Amino acid sequence: MDPKPAAALRLLLLLLLLLGSRLAAGALPFGSGPPRVFPDLSEQRWLQVEDLSLSLLRGGGLGPLWLPSDLPELDPECRELLLDFANSSAELTGCLVRSARPVRLCQTCYPLFQQVVSKMDNISRAVGNTSESQSCARSLLMADRMQVVLILSEFFNTTWQEANCANCLTNNSDELSNSTVHFLSLFNSTLTCFEHNLQVSLLPPKNYSEVCKNCQAAYKTLSDLYSEMQKANEREHKAEPGTHLCIDVEDAMNITRKLWSRTFNCSVPRSDTVPVIAVSVFILFLPVVFYLSSFLHSEQKKRKLILPKRLKSSTSFANIQENSN
Repeated sequence: MDPKPAAALRLLLLLLLLLGSRLAAGALPFGSGPPRVFPDLSEQRWLQVEDLSLSLLRGGGLGPLWLPSDLPELDPECRELLLDFANSSAELTGCLVRSARPVRLCQTCYPLFQQVVSKMDNISRAVGNTSESQSCARSLLMADRMQVVLILSEFFNTTWQEANCANCLTNNSDELSNSTVHFLSLFNSTLTCFEHNLQVSLLPPKNYSEVCKNCQAAYKTLSDLYSEMQKANEREHKAEPGTHLCIDVEDAMNITRKLWSRTFNCSVPRSDTVPVIAVSVFILFLPVVFYLSSFLHSEQKKRKLILPKRLKSSTSFANIQENSN
């Protein structure tokens, strides 16, 4: 038998005997002083035994000798992959939280999301199809019930999909699309126009007429571009009705519309208002025209039918008078 485990076992048995003797003699609680049943054991020796027992319980000193020999350990390469994923996940989480309000998730965090996806690919795929790499993937992804690495990866993917960030990026997701860059530029210009004219409008008497008048063109351009992006998105996703633009664009447009309609109480006159009103009035008067024409047509028919009867009756009456004479 190995001398180190044997010594540890003897010390542990000694400790158990001391504890049993103290409890049997009604000694003071553990740690309050040396037991009276062992008068030859000094207080210093007793404290040394207590320190040894604590070190054994905490895993220090001779503790590693009691660990099972088959305890799973991560290879240095596997641990490096895990640390890379942990650092990338922390950076992406911080970016998502900082960009939550106002929403800037897609335009700010897309490089970090691509980095997390790359780190997850490094973990999930078996590099070189070696047994070590396969063991690393199993240890990090499937070794326990929680599967923390997989949970984090699925959370990031779900967040990215629900935000529709792919609609703001190019096909390979390396950068923002041209339409998104153009929209964000117009959005910033519109907000700058609001801010500049708002300083004038806040002077007494307070009104927002300057904002409505001077920023109407910028707001209409932004709104028209948003409508075009919506139509283009619907054309690209014919098989997926109800798809949205990325959350950054939608949130920016919602903010602009709330400021324009609720805060400033502005409105944009449409060029097709007059034709719409004319067509509406025409449709409303169609029943009146129909019933009026029907009434006139029926009266004309009555006159044509009655007139010959009167003529015939008057002619027969004249003939009767001549015969009587």
